[in-house]
Amino acid sequence: MDTRKTKNLLLIVLVAVLSSAITLLGYDVISKNGKADGSAASQATSKEIGSYANSFDQNKNLVLTNLTTAEGYPDFTEAASRSVDGVVHVKTKTISQQQYINPFDFFFGFGDRTPAQPREQVGFGSGVIISKDGYIITNNHVVENATEVSVSLNDNREFTAKVVGSDKMSDIALLKIEGNDFPYLTFGNSDALRVGEWVLAVGNPFNLTSTVTAGIVSAKNRGNVMGGGLGIQSFIQIDAAVNPGNSGGALVNTRGELVGINTAIYSQTGNFAGYAFAVPISIAGKVAADLKEFGTVQRAVLGIHVPNIENIRREDPDRARELSQIKGVLVEDFSDRSAAKAAGVQKGDILIAINNAPIRNFAELQSQLNRFRPGDKINLTVDRNGNNRSFNVELKNDEGNTEITRSTDAMSKLGATFKPVSDDTKSKLGISSGVEVESANNNGLFRKNGINKGFIIMRINNTPVNSEDDIAKIVASTNNRQDKVLLVAGFYPNGRTQYIAIDLTND
Repeated sequence: MDTRKTKNLLLIVLVAVLSSAITLLGYDVISKNGKADGSAASQATSKEIGSYANSFDQNKNLVLTNLTTAEGYPDFTEAASRSVDGVVHVKTKTISQQQYINPFDFFFGFGDRTPAQPREQVGFGSGVIISKDGYIITNNHVVENATEVSVSLNDNREFTAKVVGSDKMSDIALLKIEGNDFPYLTFGNSDALRVGEWVLAVGNPFNLTSTVTAGIVSAKNRGNVMGGGLGIQSFIQIDAAVNPGNSGGALVNTRGELVGINTAIYSQTGNFAGYAFAVPISIAGKVAADLKEFGTVQRAVLGIHVPNIENIRREDPDRARELSQIKGVLVEDFSDRSAAKAAGVQKGDILIAINNAPIRNFAELQSQLNRFRPGDKINLTVDRNGNNRSFNVELKNDEGNTEITRSTDAMSKLGATFKPVSDDTKSKLGISSGVEVESANNNGLFRKNGINKGFIIMRINNTPVNSEDDIAKIVASTNNRQDKVLLVAGFYPNGRTQYIAIDLTND
């Protein structure tokens, strides 16, 4: 071989070696930065999720490294082992709320001689322990209207749970059990999840406890789930098997971190048929932190109106097609006292980023706004006639101000005290249940609705009451419902039976 050919061959080998080294170095750098998620926006959202974790004193050292088998496949065993200890079986009892009214009571004042028989119903679901002192995230629909909630741990210990608060819009509820040193799952960064990434669904499908299924993330920021029935439309879509009973359970990454709360399935039969949906922890964690601190969810709004493409599609398909091509969210109009308008945003602007996190559709806009509270300041980027402009926006609540709202104890709003009715008195009055109003203050809902001292309550929402605790349970479950109305059946001695509706949303 001549000298020139030898030099050319060495040059080719050197180029190949350098190319391989550069490729490997580049791959290593990308991997260390979380692939495509090493941006400032991803780091910022991770800090937000971290702040929710801090609300529950989570120890961030309690996570795993990504494990693989000797054959190079993902190894879920450690993540699964840790997750099943942090996921609980939730059991609920509810009373059927049939609005039965005996018409004879109105005309003849017979009292409670033929009471309706309420039916007790038992429901099951899952929940995730998120703190060592016993806070648990589950779905609102798992505990909605429940008069009693209990949870069973993986070690078969059983506890009565208190519903700290619930939120119908996100379908998230926060429970509390008493104790210390419970096993719990730490929050992961749901924003950093990538389509195609392996995840585990942990829960209790069909009452089968401690069940783990695996799948991949099929899509992110999925909207129009359950016919758009939920206010939050920014779900993680997965293909892990999720069935009835999984609701409120954990969606876990291969590091054993909680990245979502399993909430819904796509099925025509009611059982798993290919896809399931989870509320990302970036939303669920914030809701839980709000419920713990304030008793209610703090929602920040921009105060904008956006086009409803589905409605437009029925009347003007061409315009709907044009709107669907927009990468961002078009500002069609503003609500009263709009935060966006006050900051300088105009009709026709296209929202494309919040704090440098891209906004490509309405689901992504919701996903970002759900991280903030009224009074928070954000940097909003818009496309105005092809030019990008930035605005500093102070977010407001839906009433147009920046105040933080706190829930009040529903029982205290009634403004009344109660005492039991003796069995002898019940017999004389011809009733089988009853609690007497011992006092009613001027500012309470009872006094405002005509219920005063001496009034004997037989039933509330068609459920017999015999103690203040009975009333408190019914009031608590009603306060978690959308209508928040108590139907009180009772009477004054020697008076006819009255049916009085009390709206708990009124002060």
